Amino acid sequence: MNRREEILLAALEVFAERGYTGASIAAVAERVGLTQQGVLHYFPSKDRLLAEVLRLRDERNLDLITLPGESGRITLDTVAAIVEYNEQRRGIVQSFTVLSAESVLDGHPAAAFFRERYGGSRAWMTQVIRAELGDSLPGGVTPEQAAPLLFAVMDGLQLQWLLSPDEIDMSGLFQAFLALLRSGG
Repeated sequence: MNRREEILLAALEVFAERGYTGASIAAVAERVGLTQQGVLHYFPSKDRLLAEVLRLRDERNLDLITLPGESGRITLDTVAAIVEYNEQRRGIVQSFTVLSAESVLDGHPAAAFFRERYGGSRAWMTQVIRAELGDSLPGGVTPEQAAPLLFAVMDGLQLQWLLSPDEIDMSGLFQAFLALLRSGG
């Protein structure tokens, strides 16, 4: 692992523990045995460090999300595999949960990242849902409505799992939600 990646992983932990506003370059530097100036040599600002941490987090999920489903497509089962995989990555889930929630604050440097990420994710999830389930979902829900609901379930389960990991079976509950979607009403 190179020094830059070591700093990013330490920053991911610090942001997960303290949020962006509570984190400091000094705390990241301490984790990797550098001075603040040493960290700033690689990342010229806390905002830039946050941007790279978010990029790294998504990059690490790309390996899983591009697992080929039927004919190389992303499927609802691929998404379920991500939820299951996330049960092994508490720190990554925690950082995502903290940073995404904190990004709703006025002027937060990650706000644009999360708006774009959720917008793009809703678009591809709509396509996945339509490809697998068609336009007729339980309760008259459209694929365009089901996509943000699916992400709400994922994010809500992650939060509850972080708070009560012994009580919340994140992947099992997500599979149950998919069964509801697949039930055809």
